[in-house]
Amino acid sequence: MNYLGFIVKNPFRNKTRTSLAIVGIAIGIATIVALGLITNGLQASTQSTLKAGAAEITVIKTGSNSFGSTGGSIDDSRVADIKNISGVKDAAGILRASASVEGSQSFGPGGGGFSVSGMDNSKLNLAGIDSINGTIYSNGSANEIIIGKTAAQDLNKTVGDTITLFGEDFKITGIFETGNFMQDAGAFISLNNLQNLTSTDNEVSTIAVKVTDNANVTDVSQSIENAYSDELSTTTAADQASRMNDALSTIDTATWAISLLAIVIGGVGVINTMIMAVYERTREIGVLKAVGWRGRRILGMILGESIVLTTMAAIVGTIIGVVGVEVLLSYSGSFGTMIEPVYSLELFLRAFGIAFLVGVVGGIYPAYRASRLAPTEALRYE
Repeated sequence: MNYLGFIVKNPFRNKTRTSLAIVGIAIGIATIVALGLITNGLQASTQSTLKAGAAEITVIKTGSNSFGSTGGSIDDSRVADIKNISGVKDAAGILRASASVEGSQSFGPGGGGFSVSGMDNSKLNLAGIDSINGTIYSNGSANEIIIGKTAAQDLNKTVGDTITLFGEDFKITGIFETGNFMQDAGAFISLNNLQNLTSTDNEVSTIAVKVTDNANVTDVSQSIENAYSDELSTTTAADQASRMNDALSTIDTATWAISLLAIVIGGVGVINTMIMAVYERTREIGVLKAVGWRGRRILGMILGESIVLTTMAAIVGTIIGVVGVEVLLSYSGSFGTMIEPVYSLELFLRAFGIAFLVGVVGGIYPAYRASRLAPTEALRYE
């Protein structure tokens, strides 16, 4: 048997101990891969969200959240008022409501609300909806609706189907995709219709504002707040993306912390496994040194075996992480359809790099110990 074959085969002499060591390290690698896939997916979605909306500013009621879903509503007369502010190119009111979808487990009474937005059909570009598969809904009280691609997949609906909301049947006239995973999981109907259905006449939840080409978004945003300081607040698309990126940075930091923990725990496991292997093969190592093997060759053999062990753990952990994420998202209802895991070479290189580092850290001491064994003492070892 050649030297390389010797290194590859040796770790699997004691299959039980090797399997336990591989599983222990693989769990850490699987966690790193799974978190990385989800974080990458959220980061990609955040970038799409930033690029998707044509409106650079969202106006909300003071004290409301950034989506305008809590904290009060705005009189829709403010839409015309805001259009007159310097630097504003266009503005549109959006009313948001939550509804149960009849026959849906994800959006049924026990599965959370289905987001429905009311908006004038001529202003949909301000919500980032530029193209629709099908036709646009009509303004007024007609029960017509367009739904996002994610919602269509989750509800198994297509153009021409009907969907029951607020106790009424709506005909799906089109399906849109903006790249905003939250918006693509909802639907749009005419503003007047949603106001009538929710008994919120002359009210909107938010106002989407498009600035002129030469205007500064921050300055226009501040002008709106100054004009209605006690009534309205503003948030820009860049601000929202920044907050999302901050949250994702926290997740990424947690991933690196888990990586460090995996190195420590995995390193201890490898040290234990390889030291036991060295003890069991003391006579064998003595024979190898007696027939002319040098200390560095013994050191390279034990270190190589340690790296083989952790490489196998990296392969197993990567497979578990990928399969685990796919299964989790496929069984998580609407949330799973909102997030698309993003596979990147950097993520897999990180996983295998950590495994390699664990192999080196965990194997260096046992390898050094084996290389320092005296042949005569090793041959007498029982």
